[in-house]
Amino acid sequence: MSLLPADDLNALASARHGSVFSVLGCHPIDNDTSVIRTFQPKAASVEFVDANNQQVPLTRVHVDGVFEAIVSRPITSYTLRCARDEFQWDVIDPYSFPSLLGDTDRYLFSEGNHYQLHKHLGSHIVSNLGIRGVHFSVWAPNANRVSVVGEFNEWDGRMHVMRAHPGSGLWDIFIPELVSGTLYKYEIIDANNQCLPLKHDPFAVYFEQPPGNASIVFESQFEWGDAAHMASRADANPLQQPISVYEVHAGSWKRNVNGDSLNYRELADTLIPYVLDCGFTHIELLPITEHPLIASWGYQPVGLFAPTSRFGSPDDFRYFVDGCHKAGIGVIMDWVPAHFPSDAHGLGNFDGTSLYEHSDPRQGVHKDWNTLIFNFGRNEVANYLINNALYWIEEFHLDGLRVDAVASMLYLDYSRNDGEWIPNEHGGNHNLEAISFLQRMNESVHLAGGMTFAEESTSFPQVSHPTYDGGLGFTFKWNMGWMHDTLEYFQKDPAYREFHQNSLTFGLLYAFSENFQLPFSHDEVVHGKRSLLDKMPGDDWQKRANLRSLLALMFTYPGKKLLFMGCEIGQYTEWSHDDSVHWDLLHNQGHAGIQNLVRDLNGLYKTNPALHSSDCTHQGFDWIDCADAQHSVIAFQRRSSVNDAELVVVCNFTPVVRNGYRIGVPRSGTWNEILNSDATDYAGSGVGHGGAVNSTGIACHGLPDSIELTLPPLSALVFSL
Repeated sequence: MSLLPADDLNALASARHGSVFSVLGCHPIDNDTSVIRTFQPKAASVEFVDANNQQVPLTRVHVDGVFEAIVSRPITSYTLRCARDEFQWDVIDPYSFPSLLGDTDRYLFSEGNHYQLHKHLGSHIVSNLGIRGVHFSVWAPNANRVSVVGEFNEWDGRMHVMRAHPGSGLWDIFIPELVSGTLYKYEIIDANNQCLPLKHDPFAVYFEQPPGNASIVFESQFEWGDAAHMASRADANPLQQPISVYEVHAGSWKRNVNGDSLNYRELADTLIPYVLDCGFTHIELLPITEHPLIASWGYQPVGLFAPTSRFGSPDDFRYFVDGCHKAGIGVIMDWVPAHFPSDAHGLGNFDGTSLYEHSDPRQGVHKDWNTLIFNFGRNEVANYLINNALYWIEEFHLDGLRVDAVASMLYLDYSRNDGEWIPNEHGGNHNLEAISFLQRMNESVHLAGGMTFAEESTSFPQVSHPTYDGGLGFTFKWNMGWMHDTLEYFQKDPAYREFHQNSLTFGLLYAFSENFQLPFSHDEVVHGKRSLLDKMPGDDWQKRANLRSLLALMFTYPGKKLLFMGCEIGQYTEWSHDDSVHWDLLHNQGHAGIQNLVRDLNGLYKTNPALHSSDCTHQGFDWIDCADAQHSVIAFQRRSSVNDAELVVVCNFTPVVRNGYRIGVPRSGTWNEILNSDATDYAGSGVGHGGAVNSTGIACHGLPDSIELTLPPLSALVFSL
């Protein structure tokens, strides 16, 4: 005969009891006795064994496996000894442990201001009452029941029903003796008592490799060795630093002898030396957060807190970042807070309701990508995403996040027709909740020492202005306008470029309205857009010369730099995630020459403050001549904000050698040719000066002196005094 009413026993046996921790475990009856109650459906018998080896058999009080016994107090700890046939196993009762979620944690989470949430939600190996095990916690406010399931309980949702925390929507349980490597999911019964497809842990830090999708308990054992790098970035001003980013898709940068992608440690051993040799300052990884579909390139993540297990464990990824930092290379990751896929095991309809997403498809569904949109106005969702951004900066020491698809977040009518979107409270099309979220996210990441880069393609104002001035607060914004105009110009036959000079000059009208980065990214070399080299007109020689002059223009133009892998060697074909960079092209002098130029451009950019210290201010740039459309020639000067250094850049975008071409210079003296994109080292024709050019004393272009030059075909020249 049980002390519990029959209804409670039936609810326990069917895993429908609303408060399992109030009935399972150990509960006092009076000052001398307690009741021990457990649900063990696979056991024929159960014994209570205390710390003194006192043994008391439990009585089966429900046919489906509820057992209980009355035992003497006090009880400090106990084990349940279960048996069936010839099998016997001991269980440390998870219902005998207190919750590890504190009142402050629950309050801050509900308020949306818990920025260390990843240390409390998810799965964590901890000690509770001196016992090692795993603490699980998840947010599912509209669920009737949440259970942890895995191989440890034969995926039986009746076995480890979690404790509900009314008011916060949080559930938790501590399961003793589970270890790192344990696979698990959440079984959720919704408000209509329907069992949902098993869900992954939104805070999981490790996953099974696809097609598996279980979350994995993981305890990091990694010891960082990048203290010097982390200390140096604390006082850094990225606006005045050289930032030259090599954008990489980890799975297709290089393949091993078996044709497989490199893992994180192999990337550390090969990619880092390559990037160091080419002179880039940062590596930017396309999203490596866990994702089910390789063809999404990571832009449809299901596990925002987990580096994809395709390339190794979280500690393997830490090894990669640590290696980059030891080599003096920063690491940026593409981050996707705009949307998420609707896979059944993911965040969509998480507790039987639109928890992370909007319920109205006019707000909650991306028609272009068939994905779900985060509900940025919900405190807990915004908290989840901000915490995730901080997690990558703090736990993985990333130096920055490039935020994907910002425009889709800012506009309620993004890619929607009339009647397909809901205006904001003022009747406008700005997503005020997303704007507020982005501002808070940027403030938080900057305080943690990270940079943020916005992929934002519209004229939305002040994207990279500080939040206290009404801006979104990004460190940098991609200069998509410059990229489109410049590529459009370079795809023209040189015979017609004189009619499109404004494509080169228009960008300076807004070049300092934001803190810009100049991107030649993966998006420009896929989906029929052709590779950078193949965009260029002319025969093979002219294509390579055009590409060299394009790259030289980018590295001398105001703005931080980004170049996608393969572009630095002039790959002919578009990028394919199923392939790798065509490294065999480097056996060809023309492609090796492009790589040599990129290496020297990076060196020039990093060592000359005139090319990076004033990237974001108009004081760092002046046109010398932008009006010679007839000859498709432009000339400009770059100046430093930290010293008196000045550089003069002259570009000739026709395949014609121009002799005796006069350019004004800001000061008299000997101007040294420090870079010529047509040099023989770059497989060019070798036309140029190869050294010094003395000013003539003749004023030109409104400047007090000038130099007379021979302009190589399809080239860029850089001079210093």
